[in-house]
Amino acid sequence: MKANLHDGVYAVLFALFDAQEALDHGAMKAQVDYCVETGCHGITVLGLATEVLKLTFEERCALVETTARANGGRLPFSVTIAGNSVAEQVALAACAEAAGADWLILQPPMVGSYGADVYLDFFARVATSTALPVAVQNAPQYLGRGLSGEDLVRLKQRAPNLTAVKAEDAALGLARIIDVAGDRFAVIGGRGGLEMTDVLRIGCRGLVLAPDIAPVAARIFDLWQAGNREGAETVYAAALPASTFVMQSLEHLITYGKRIFGENAGIAIHDRAPCLPVQPIGLSIAQQWAETLSRLQKERT
Repeated sequence: MKANLHDGVYAVLFALFDAQEALDHGAMKAQVDYCVETGCHGITVLGLATEVLKLTFEERCALVETTARANGGRLPFSVTIAGNSVAEQVALAACAEAAGADWLILQPPMVGSYGADVYLDFFARVATSTALPVAVQNAPQYLGRGLSGEDLVRLKQRAPNLTAVKAEDAALGLARIIDVAGDRFAVIGGRGGLEMTDVLRIGCRGLVLAPDIAPVAARIFDLWQAGNREGAETVYAAALPASTFVMQSLEHLITYGKRIFGENAGIAIHDRAPCLPVQPIGLSIAQQWAETLSRLQKERT
């Protein structure tokens, strides 16, 4: 495994569509280039920001392959594995491994609601099907399912290639996982960068964030790691209102976070239904925060 594989800010790509709602692979390549050029530390695809549940299996594999080619090994590359059966997740994991992914993030299946043992068995079967390092996505706010630190320790015993948990939780929730299991695997945050400096303070190794905020978050991370905590806090405070605006819901992120990204990356944005309708006042607010994030991003050079 690459050293420090989970450290830093990974940009989880938006799914970009053309005016006919088909995947726009040229725009996806441009998005990867933008994330590399603006200082992100890694690339992730097929996360919740990628609208993975709107994509067919064939589209998911095609996006993995497009992203891998566009990245060309420039940054560490992870793939989120979604699917409602072990067979579906194993097949997608094999596609990611063949494309050259460095590690995988396993999502819980979206069918049914079960006790922890059912999810532990599911994750263990998928994880042991691949030679790649794997993480588990703990996102009860968005996925309705989550595991405790103790559950994750039990999973590690069955799947030694479990190397991280991507936990969409507040800082104190992440601290509980770190207290129980932080010496066994990396804990990675998300939630659009909300509480970013607090999650770094309590021991998170990195974050996975959409590319509306990821370049600025990478700057905050770099300042923090360099020991410039005051500088990191200052940039974070300036970026926080933008994160608060887009993270009102996953649907809000998809509609307005994607447009903030599109404004700063120079990429036209089209939606695939169903989606949150765009409101003129929402576009006006998004434009304001795009300008703020662009300024904060450019200050790093």
